[in-house]
Amino acid sequence: MTVLKQFLNHIHQNELCKPDQRIMLAVSGGLDSMVMLHLFKEAGFSVGVAHCNFQLRGEDSMKDEAFVQSLCSNKNIPFFCKRFETNSYATEHSLSVQMAARDLRYAWFNEIIEKEGYDLLATAHHLNDSLETMLLNLTKGTSLQGMSGIPIKNGKVIRPMLFASHTMIKAYADLHHLKWREDLSNATDDYQRNFIRHQVVPKLRELNPSLEDTLQKSLIKISGALELLNFGRTEFESQFKKSGTGLHVPKKAMEQFKNPGAVLWETIHHYGFNLEQCQSVIHSLHGQTGKKFISTHYQLTIDRDEIVISERIENWEPVIIERGENHASLGPFSLNVAGVENAESQISRDKNEAILDESKLKFPLTWRKWKAGDQFYPMGFDHRKKLSDFLIDNKISRPAKEFVTVLESEGEIAWVVGYRIDNRFKITAQTRSALSFSVTSYFV
Repeated sequence: MTVLKQFLNHIHQNELCKPDQRIMLAVSGGLDSMVMLHLFKEAGFSVGVAHCNFQLRGEDSMKDEAFVQSLCSNKNIPFFCKRFETNSYATEHSLSVQMAARDLRYAWFNEIIEKEGYDLLATAHHLNDSLETMLLNLTKGTSLQGMSGIPIKNGKVIRPMLFASHTMIKAYADLHHLKWREDLSNATDDYQRNFIRHQVVPKLRELNPSLEDTLQKSLIKISGALELLNFGRTEFESQFKKSGTGLHVPKKAMEQFKNPGAVLWETIHHYGFNLEQCQSVIHSLHGQTGKKFISTHYQLTIDRDEIVISERIENWEPVIIERGENHASLGPFSLNVAGVENAESQISRDKNEAILDESKLKFPLTWRKWKAGDQFYPMGFDHRKKLSDFLIDNKISRPAKEFVTVLESEGEIAWVVGYRIDNRFKITAQTRSALSFSVTSYFV
């Protein structure tokens, strides 16, 4: 089977793109991307070329750009190029040069395909790149997902060369007399990927001369295992609950596993928690409730019967609401204020709305987080109750308590937002004007 036929089969089997779509090709001028460009043209696709000049190799970088631009000009292919201050960006953002280049190119790729009306972006990653990625991930510590190599498709990014080994690509280029630019930095072991390529892979090939063929079969097996894993994950996660305050994982859901820490990590690592934290969570499940674990943007709290993951809460400053204001924000919440007609007949059944007697409110109002010592007269009661006791009686979890706010009038709580209005501010037969306070949250 010809390389072109394998190329088209790979595209068709993985549903990468359609003949009528416009494809932007990331072309560096190196062997892999030049072969990809030739294959797309041979297949009759409508393509454009995006070239990144990272200005890392002096004159060679400029020659790469000129080479790709000249080819596109001769073949009447739309050409787009951007020069990056890669070293400066890396220093400014405390990144390695490789990571800086990656961030810069994909940000620009997204921008250019949107601006120029292309459907997809194709990169020239091939089978050996996927092998190197697997080995790097394994060396640094990874999950099954990390062993799946480079994804064939990720959003609008497609990788139509993953069927081909470096040897196959080189043979195709020689057969068609293609020209390309050599990046001399690829010949050194200065970068981790180059070390894997030059030192590790040749040794593995000594053990298995058919290393690339074996890899392709392994990737198919791993992708199947991942599909099965995701199928089982759906069933497992059906035990979880999502609420305005976050994700609730029953403790008992962890009891069926021999490695519950690893299972928990697989479930919640996208919240920023690492394996060591997840193992500590499991060890703490039957200890004192209220223990917290922190990631960059989230907190995990061990509650009575469940693990609760919620956004990290900072100390919010109280918000002052003047008469006539119709909107306010506090933390992840938004409060809307509106007048109410026929006030004496209005009773809201929505827990996120309070309709209060306007004559009993003294502006400016204060909207703040609740605190220890707060008291109010819950609707239907004629005596004060500690807000802390009210929350306990209503079985409000520890994480949820951190999101409780109150609307205050002259030092008196008029509404425990989202839970209960104060009896003194309710609508009565004597009410002539009322205000509606409705709250929404920005929880994802």
